[in-house]
Amino acid sequence: MLARAARGTGALLLKGSVQACARAPRRASSGLPRNTVVLFVPQQEAWVVERMGRFHRILEPGLNILIPVLDRIRYVQSLKEIVINVPEQSAVTLDNVTLQIDGVLYLRIMDPYKASYGVEDPEYAVTQLAQTTMRSELGKLSLDKVFRERESLNASIVDAINQAADCWGIRCLRYEIKDIHVPPRVKESMQMQVEAERRKRATVLESEGTRESAINVAEGKKQAQILASEAEKAEQINQAAGEASAVLAKAKAKAEAIRILAAALTQHNGDAAASLTVAEQYVSAFSKLAKDSNTILLPSNPGDVTSMVAQAMGVYGALTKAPVPEAQDSVSSRSGRDVRSTDASLDEELDRVKLS
Repeated sequence: MLARAARGTGALLLKGSVQACARAPRRASSGLPRNTVVLFVPQQEAWVVERMGRFHRILEPGLNILIPVLDRIRYVQSLKEIVINVPEQSAVTLDNVTLQIDGVLYLRIMDPYKASYGVEDPEYAVTQLAQTTMRSELGKLSLDKVFRERESLNASIVDAINQAADCWGIRCLRYEIKDIHVPPRVKESMQMQVEAERRKRATVLESEGTRESAINVAEGKKQAQILASEAEKAEQINQAAGEASAVLAKAKAKAEAIRILAAALTQHNGDAAASLTVAEQYVSAFSKLAKDSNTILLPSNPGDVTSMVAQAMGVYGALTKAPVPEAQDSVSSRSGRDVRSTDASLDEELDRVKLS
């Protein structure tokens, strides 16, 4: 019985020591040195000395002298930057997705006294604080924001650790998340979401291309219509200018002809020449009456050409005997009366020619 109890007790002690070793990570410092008179402290290490069980001083790097019986080196703290692996743990996000996440912690001992007497195992304490802070920060974020805000998550964990570890004489320099493991079904859903997002982008880009193409085609048609209307406008302007020039040229030619005719009439035998021309036109007009309409107007004696010429000459004579205004201002006031008198004289002349 005693041997069995001793074995059980030894197994429990061995199990407890294994759990303690697994719980507390190995610290990057040398073991406790012997308590001799002359000691040489390495660089970037701090040795905490107790005198008769009470804190005495911290040995600086280099040569140090201690009293062998009274002084005792109680703690050896490393002042170098320490890297600690944060074990993988599960955390639940804001949208109730369970993640497996681990990280790496970078810290340094700033005050050896607080690191020795403020906490039993500072590295283990900081590791546990990093795990709890990580779970707390992940619970505030959704799954999508965990991947997007990884840097802000690391900064939040560092701030939370520094606030709690200040009384331990430890400062957390950096915290980096190594891996984030998502459940398989969630990973499939995320993959489907990514594919759907890519299809959406492709559809949006295609629709934007179609819209730009339609806009370009409409803009081209608009420009073509504007250019066509401007060309038609220019053509009409040119045509109107050409017609106006033609009309002006005809008017100038007619005015010149009238001026030449008037000058010719003032010469010797001009009246006789004008009478002959009027008689020829009169006879030619009678010859075209039957060609333009069904109504035929014939003189009383169509076989007598002499009477027709005499009648034309009588019309011309009646026109030449009409009173000519002396001033330009009197023309506008007497134009209506002159026209009526001229018409009356023409009618009388025609009646006289018919009677003859």
